[in-house]
Amino acid sequence: MIELKERSPRWAKDVANGVTRRYALATVSQRTLPDFLVIGTKRGGTTSLFNYLMMHPGVLGLFPQSRAKKSSDYFFKQRDQGPTWYRSHFHTRAYRKALAKRLGYAPVSGEASPYYMWDPRIAAAAHEVNPELRAIALLRDPVERAWSHYQERTANGVEPLSFGDALAAEDDRTAGELEKMAADPSYYSEAHDWYTYRSRGLYLGQLQNWRSVFPHDQLLVLRSEDMYGNVQGVFDEISDFLGVRRFSLPTTRTFGAGRRSTMPEESRRELTEFFRPHNRELEDYLGRRLSWAG
Repeated sequence: MIELKERSPRWAKDVANGVTRRYALATVSQRTLPDFLVIGTKRGGTTSLFNYLMMHPGVLGLFPQSRAKKSSDYFFKQRDQGPTWYRSHFHTRAYRKALAKRLGYAPVSGEASPYYMWDPRIAAAAHEVNPELRAIALLRDPVERAWSHYQERTANGVEPLSFGDALAAEDDRTAGELEKMAADPSYYSEAHDWYTYRSRGLYLGQLQNWRSVFPHDQLLVLRSEDMYGNVQGVFDEISDFLGVRRFSLPTTRTFGAGRRSTMPEESRRELTEFFRPHNRELEDYLGRRLSWAG
């Protein structure tokens, strides 16, 4: 069914999606809210982790189920649609009950977006939706993350500057955006999402924001490098965190990886020096070594 839909023309997909959403809205009182969110970081493995989760028989994504769509974008682009619209993206209690009977344990459902950790409004909004929510954060070496983020933006055709110039222009590009976001819960800032190569790697404040509303045991913080180095082992840890049985993944290949090229050495040196004290603060906060450059 999914394969047939993917081969259908765009107009047919739009019609099918419209019918599906109307059905989901009509049955929204029978639907549950998410049990978990994968919250980032950008270029830190969110897409790969979501694909691994969708392989697990006890993990549900958005309704209708699809590996191609990992986020509803509700918390930063679709807030004006309201909570009923958001709930319509998850499975019914009857479906989950039937699945639990077949599995022998209760399934969990959720979504993933690398923007969820970065937007300072989202932690509180997610807590309002479900105070029992569990969140998973993947943190990548911020120097490598910044370069990967930049490469994605250039590949998307929205970044005309060189990496060095983009780093220098970051403050000017994003000036005033946080104030606009704070004033309007439905305001989405492309600049705050697209051009925050440096500041998005300052993880400490982002984690503190989530932990200001969620208990420590509801936020799992992992290194992206650990997941890429031992996919199954880290996936077992995540399964334990979500309360589902461990599952042997059929593949541990990487998903969503972008092009690879060499970062300019001048930018690497500058970023390494910039992040060094911030990484040390983060290590002190987490109580463990992160072993990133610098």
